[in-house]
Amino acid sequence: MFKKLLASGKSMSVYVERSNPTPSDSEQQSSSLAELEIRLQEIFSDSSDVVFRTFSIGGEVDALLIYIEGLVDEKQLKETILSPLMSSSDSSFSTTTDNTEFISFLQKSLIANGHVKRISRIHEIEQEVLKGLVLLCVDGYSESIAVSVPGGSVRSVEQPSTENTVRGSRDSFTEILSTNTSLIRRKIRSSRLKFDALTVGEISRTGMVIAYIKGLENERVLREIKSRIEAMQAEAILESGIIEQFIEEKPFSPFPQFLVTERPDYVVSALLQGQVAILTDGSPFVLSAPMTFWGFLQAGEDYYERVVYANLIRMVRFLFSMIALLLPSLYVALTTFHQQMIPTNLLLSIAAAREGVPFPALVEALIMEVTFEGLREAGVRLPKQVGQAVSIVGGLVVGQAAVQAGIVSAPMVIVVSLTGIASFTIPRYNFSLAFRILRFPLILLAGVFGLYGVSIGLLAILVHLCELKSFGVPYLFPMAPVSLKGLKDALFRAPIWTLYLRPHSVGPRSKGTGKN
Repeated sequence: MFKKLLASGKSMSVYVERSNPTPSDSEQQSSSLAELEIRLQEIFSDSSDVVFRTFSIGGEVDALLIYIEGLVDEKQLKETILSPLMSSSDSSFSTTTDNTEFISFLQKSLIANGHVKRISRIHEIEQEVLKGLVLLCVDGYSESIAVSVPGGSVRSVEQPSTENTVRGSRDSFTEILSTNTSLIRRKIRSSRLKFDALTVGEISRTGMVIAYIKGLENERVLREIKSRIEAMQAEAILESGIIEQFIEEKPFSPFPQFLVTERPDYVVSALLQGQVAILTDGSPFVLSAPMTFWGFLQAGEDYYERVVYANLIRMVRFLFSMIALLLPSLYVALTTFHQQMIPTNLLLSIAAAREGVPFPALVEALIMEVTFEGLREAGVRLPKQVGQAVSIVGGLVVGQAAVQAGIVSAPMVIVVSLTGIASFTIPRYNFSLAFRILRFPLILLAGVFGLYGVSIGLLAILVHLCELKSFGVPYLFPMAPVSLKGLKDALFRAPIWTLYLRPHSVGPRSKGTGKN
C-alpha cells in the first residue's frame, strides 16, 4: 500500500540528507577569507537575519563569524567565542602554516564551548548556519569551526495542554528537538537508548530523530520506518502529522496507526515495549508505532493506579466508547423499525415527546449530531476562555430552544448529549475521531435498514479492523490473533508485577519494567 502511495505522485516531497555529495556539495572552502565571505554572501543574499561579523584573533589573524540572528545567544557568543579570541595575547600560533594544528589550537584552547566541530565544505557551512550554529572562518585556512551557541525565544517545558495528567509526570514535549530528547534521556538512563538523526524536507530541512532501545526494538519495524522515511519526498515538514500521513500503511482508514502524544512518560513506556518513536523538530507531538486498537483505549494512569481501580476505570471507558459509537444509531433503529423492543411506558414517553416533531428520527439525529460537532469544533477553535463557554452554553441554549420550537425531541437531545460525553472518555484524540466519523454511516444504515443496518455496519468495521496492521502488527492483537500472554493487558490489566513479557509481535521476548 505504501508503494502505491508513493507511486501515486503526491506533489510534496521529503528531503533526506544525501550520503553521496553532488559536485556543488563537494565544493571546498577557500582559504582566502575575502573570497569565502563573497561566496557566502551570495548564498545568503537578501537574508537580513544572517550576520557576518569580522574581527581579529589576538590582533594578528583576520576571522569571520557567521550566524543567524535569533537562533544564537549573543551574550554567550561574546563570552565563549569573541572575547577569548579577541583578547588572546599569544601570537605564536599566527606564524604556523599547519592548518590542522592551528584549527586544533582554536578548538581546544581558545573556544570555551562544549559542542565544537570542524568542517571544510561550502554546503556544510550553509547547513550548519541554517541549523543555528555559529561558524568561525579564519583567513588563510581552508577549515572552519562550527560552534553550538543555542539561543532565541523558545517555549519552556510545561504541563501537557492536550492530555490531562491525573497521576504521573507533568512535563511535556516542546518544539525544540534537543529538549525533547533530553526529556526521554532523563527517564531512560541507558546507553541502549538510541537516537538516529535525519534531516527531512528539501526546503525546510527539518531535523528529526528516530528513538528506540537497542535489544528491545522490533528490528523489522525499525527498518520499515527508516525505509519509508527515506522514501518520502516533500519540500517541507512543518509538523509530525505530515510524517504520519506519509508513512502510515492505510492512509484512508479512519483508525490511526500511530500513538500521538506530548507526554514523555507515554513515549518512554512505548520504547520499553519495543516500539519506535519519531521526534520532529518544531513539533511537541511525538509519534510511536506500532499501535493496536486496545492500546488507544489505555491511559498512562492505568499503570500508576492499583489494579482494582485501573480495571474499573477501563470497564467504564470501554463501555462509554461503545456508547459513543452506537447509541444514536440504536435509538434511530429502535424508534423507526423496532418499536416492539422498547418497553411500553418508555415507548409512550418517547412518542409523546416526538409529537409535533416534523422530521423522522433519522433526520432528527443527523441534525443534532452535526450541530453538536459544530459546537465542539467552535469550542476548540475559539480562545480557551471563550471556547468553553460557547461549547457548554451553546449546547444548552440550542438544545433547549430546538425542543421548545418542536424541531427535535427531548429524548434525541439526551441521546446526542450522552454520546458526546461518552466520546470524551476516549483517552486519545485521534482515536476518538474515528468513532465520531463512523457514527454517521451507522446512523444512516440504522435509518434505512434498522438493526440489520447497524449489524452490517459493525461487521464492516470489524472486517476492516481484522485486516488493518500497524507496521506488520495486527491491529486487534492480542485478541486477533489470540495471545494469552498479551491478554494480560488488553481489556483488563493484570497486576503490575506480572506484566514482564513483551508481546511477541511488538518486540523480542524479554523482561522489562513497563507495561505490555
